Amino acid sequence: MTSRSTPLVFGLLAGLLIGFFAGMAVRPTADGQATTPAPSVHPATGSLGPAPAAGPAGIESVSLASLPPEAARTVAAIDAGGPYAFRQDGATFENREGLLPDRSTGYYREFTVPTPGIGGRGPRRIIAGAGGEMYWTSDHYASFAWIVR
Repeated sequence: MTSRSTPLVFGLLAGLLIGFFAGMAVRPTADGQATTPAPSVHPATGSLGPAPAAGPAGIESVSLASLPPEAARTVAAIDAGGPYAFRQDGATFENREGLLPDRSTGYYREFTVPTPGIGGRGPRRIIAGAGGEMYWTSDHYASFAWIVR
């Protein structure tokens, strides 16, 4: 390596390091500690990526914390890639009702949220989109709310 190429190499290395550390954004937690957000892995595609920051227009939102505890357990199972409560969980949701944003077949997957006191799957589901978004329905697809984590 010549002395002329040394500044170029150092410049490239510095740019890579700056890009790397800039990508490792930190955010404070409730107790003031800084944490690095973990990337989410979408259950249907296995791809890395954060969930969208806002829901689609026309669909109300609901916080995960306000849903029944079974919904939080289902989301945890989705995040972990299983195991799921029912063999049908993870199947393609076809959005026949047209209430969710129009996407290609296979984009949405459905997961059962068990309902205490009801045998079988019951009416509650979480629909997970390939983009990381999740929707809640407590009435077997008659209505949906975008889940805010």
